[in-house]
Amino acid sequence: MFLAGTWVGRPQTIEVRNPQDDSLISTVPAATKEDALYAVEQAKEGADIIARMPVHERMAVLNRAADWIDEHRETYARTIALEGSKTIREARKEVARCIETIRISAEEARRIHGETIPFDQMPGSENRVGYYYRFPVGVIAAITPFNDPLNLVAHKVGPAIAGGNAIIVKPTSVTPLSAILLAEAFDKAGLPPKVLSVITGSAKDVGQTLVTHPDVRMVSFTGGLSTGEKIARQAGLKKISMELGSNSPVIVLKDADLDEAVASCVSGAFWAAGQNCLGVQRIYIEEAVFEEFKDQFTAKTQKYRVGDKLSELTDMGPMINEKEARRVESWVNEAVEKGASLLCGGKRDGAFYQPTVLTNLPEDCTLAREEVFGPVVILYPVPDLETAIFEANQVNYGLQAGIFTKDLEKAYRAIREVDVGGIMINDSSDYRIDGMPFGGVKGSGLGREGVRFALEEMTEIKVVCFKLAK
Repeated sequence: MFLAGTWVGRPQTIEVRNPQDDSLISTVPAATKEDALYAVEQAKEGADIIARMPVHERMAVLNRAADWIDEHRETYARTIALEGSKTIREARKEVARCIETIRISAEEARRIHGETIPFDQMPGSENRVGYYYRFPVGVIAAITPFNDPLNLVAHKVGPAIAGGNAIIVKPTSVTPLSAILLAEAFDKAGLPPKVLSVITGSAKDVGQTLVTHPDVRMVSFTGGLSTGEKIARQAGLKKISMELGSNSPVIVLKDADLDEAVASCVSGAFWAAGQNCLGVQRIYIEEAVFEEFKDQFTAKTQKYRVGDKLSELTDMGPMINEKEARRVESWVNEAVEKGASLLCGGKRDGAFYQPTVLTNLPEDCTLAREEVFGPVVILYPVPDLETAIFEANQVNYGLQAGIFTKDLEKAYRAIREVDVGGIMINDSSDYRIDGMPFGGVKGSGLGREGVRFALEEMTEIKVVCFKLAK
């Protein structure tokens, strides 16, 4: 692991296994609480170092790190595919996005702007002038998930460095290798020691220590709602940024291009085996086209190729482990037992779970309320847009949504009334570029990611006022 600029091992290790066949890929150190405390002490010094680093030097480091990843694309892609759920084709796209994220971070480093303030707007302040500027938060702790093990780490590390902060990353223990490779890129790029740590270990030993440490001034977390709520209670008085997932809705109206809607929603539902915070889980289809959409969607889902992640022909690999596949299996079985109709899928083989489509879902099912984080989609017929919007909002999540329609008025109504952080018109919920603000409302999180917006979260405002002689 990369501890304050030094590569270290530990006697106790954590196994990293391929979810496809449970084969051992590698081991990583099981960091201790003492390692986490050491990382914070070193990061305090690292924060001072990088805060004083000229912006052009931060930009150069970021661009060199992006160059390193670009030169070793296939190594990064294979690592993502081996340790996680993504197919090799999906993994290559994640690597491309990671490079983009880091390059955008370099560009945004030059745009950390302030503004002049007209203090004479208030009577009695005629002889005052001033401005505000942004300065780094200091030490940031980042806790990252398995589903985008490289790019989601880059979304925290890139803006942190651009803003002049030190950052300690604790990646999930099931996919730590991609984060370690990202640290290697920054090491090769000449990032000063003590600015970045990527330490591998348990939530109890490492995560909790970082979250509660008074010298950690910000916690950036991507993961589940229950863990996010726990972190918020533990963190104390510090900045918190959280992306906590969703069970994203998509609305399909009768005037939609059904071929486009079906293709987009199938891809959005089953990308990375459905383990995607933007993944399509609930589709509300206007009754006039429900049967046609259902038939097309089910047929396309049944053609989805499930198998070896490293095969160029595979569309979907396994879930992250058999435990998660069993959980999804139990949720689907519960729904079917309570009266849901299974249109296709519903079968598990180890960590593999077939792409699954349900309809007639009872409201008292777990699937109706929670984020499945697996390859499962529910189709709902609705009489009109008003009903679709009402149903879309009946959960404690609000990350992103999609609507397919040619009617501008109806699109704008959905924009106004669907309670989410982002809404995609004639796209599924599963669309994002790395430069846009990204985050949700309700149980989907706090704050926004996307490089520029994460950078704002990772800096503070200082006001400067000069009182001039009369």
